Amino acid sequence: MNVKQNIGIMNALIRITVGLTMLSWATAKLVKRPWRNSYLFIAFLAAMKVGEGIVKYCPMTDVIQSQMMGSDRNSNENGSESQNKSDLKQMMDMFVPKQKEQSSNGTNDNQHQQGSHLHEQENTRS
Repeated sequence: MNVKQNIGIMNALIRITVGLTMLSWATAKLVKRPWRNSYLFIAFLAAMKVGEGIVKYCPMTDVIQSQMMGSDRNSNENGSESQNKSDLKQMMDMFVPKQKEQSSNGTNDNQHQQGSHLHEQENTRS
């Protein structure tokens, strides 16, 4: 297994800092409630982040980079650049939340409902 550094120094420092913070929090909670397995799980994840920061290697980053490199090679060999664009769009749709659709007058439905509700309240007061 060939492991080489794939994260930068700032990323590593952030991982170490956040990992140690999470580890101390989970350990403190685990002392008070040792029967809760969720705190133990968080402690393991935090320790993993600290380790990733120390060795400057993230396995998930490595997997994503290798998939992107593999798709680049396939597009060069097969000429299927549109396939890669659609795959990238699907990946982005998974991670980026969709915005609500706008109605024809430029306001979203929630604002329209709130406005009609306020209008009804004014009518009942009169």
